[in-house]
Amino acid sequence: MNQERKVKGLLGRKLGMTQLWDGNNKIIPVTVIEAGPCVVTQVRTPERDGYSAIQLGFGQIKAKAVTKPAQGHFAKANATPRRHMMEIRTPDASEYAPGDDVTAEIFADQEIVDVIGVTRGRGTAGVMKRHGFAGLGAGHGVHRKHRSPGSIGECSTPSRIFKGMRMAGHMGVQRQTVSNLVIVRVDSDRGLILVRGAIPGPKNGLVVVRSAAKKGA
Repeated sequence: MNQERKVKGLLGRKLGMTQLWDGNNKIIPVTVIEAGPCVVTQVRTPERDGYSAIQLGFGQIKAKAVTKPAQGHFAKANATPRRHMMEIRTPDASEYAPGDDVTAEIFADQEIVDVIGVTRGRGTAGVMKRHGFAGLGAGHGVHRKHRSPGSIGECSTPSRIFKGMRMAGHMGVQRQTVSNLVIVRVDSDRGLILVRGAIPGPKNGLVVVRSAAKKGA
């Protein structure tokens, strides 16, 4: 990551999808994100930590549900315990202080952002659902293997299956980033951000909204 690029970011929850209308009465599909409020729990500096970053906490949790070291960490930042934590590397970390609140107001309409989430869990899936394989033919002469992957490699040479072969297995529950999404609207009063398009994860799933890393790429 380029340390000269200032990065803004928030933790939030995916609330679901809806639609808006633009000035030309065209429908815009949007995802509603409850962005923050987050609290700054630590500021890292190059002199002490070797890099510049801020640590954010999100989501209320009872104090008795966190460990004693974590309770001391939050108390040092003059903040209540939070369920989720993350760091954002940015060269302007010194402008923040422990205990500061970070809300949806840091973003503006029409800003380009990346959204990071964890995809839905689909359980064990075959190659057609998991990788989009076409399957075998459906005509006469084909055994009852219509959804099988076909050949996965030669027999005697090399006598093994190559690493990375796309096969059936566990699907979903993977960290995924959707880049260059446009913020259609920011509702700072209710702490909501509406981004154009879909984002990974189920409803109420944890997401990260941050400045776009490859804007216009």
